[in-house]
Amino acid sequence: MKLLFLFAQFFKIGLFSVGGGYATLPFLYEMADTYDWLGREDVGNMLAVAQSLPGAIGVNLSAYTGFRYAGIPGGFAAALGLVSPSIIIIVIVARLLGAFKQSKTVAALFAGFRPAGAGLLSAAAFAAVAVSLYAPGQRIWYEALRWREALLFAVLFFLIFKFKKHPVVYIAAAGLAGIALGL
Repeated sequence: MKLLFLFAQFFKIGLFSVGGGYATLPFLYEMADTYDWLGREDVGNMLAVAQSLPGAIGVNLSAYTGFRYAGIPGGFAAALGLVSPSIIIIVIVARLLGAFKQSKTVAALFAGFRPAGAGLLSAAAFAAVAVSLYAPGQRIWYEALRWREALLFAVLFFLIFKFKKHPVVYIAAAGLAGIALGL
């Protein structure tokens, strides 16, 4: 029953998360708010792990979430649930797109997907920043701000735009800084 639940949840996420792996984050935060076995901070930690692993971030997040809930079979069920809608839609679109290639309705449909994807990605970015830099439960706002994490974020943000090195350099540097600062 757990596997069917995971498959159905991630099938829904895969169906509506237009824009890639980061677009799954709002749905995962909703799951964290709904179910007690997953917390918002867990999603933030899973995102950090998923970004450092090879492969699609959405699939990594779904597999990790499924694994946390139901072990290895849960990881497979969640990942399969996430990618199934895309596979089904791609097969259908590939067969039908040739006939509707010049259709204004199809062009308008795809034009509508762009802002939806941008909105989901923006929501995911804001949620990831909030989970990384804010510790809920504090009475005063400056106690809720994670100062060391915020400083590391600002330094890395500056270095990324100043030096434009490969992302692996910054991931490794952030990991080493996290270990050194005890984050």
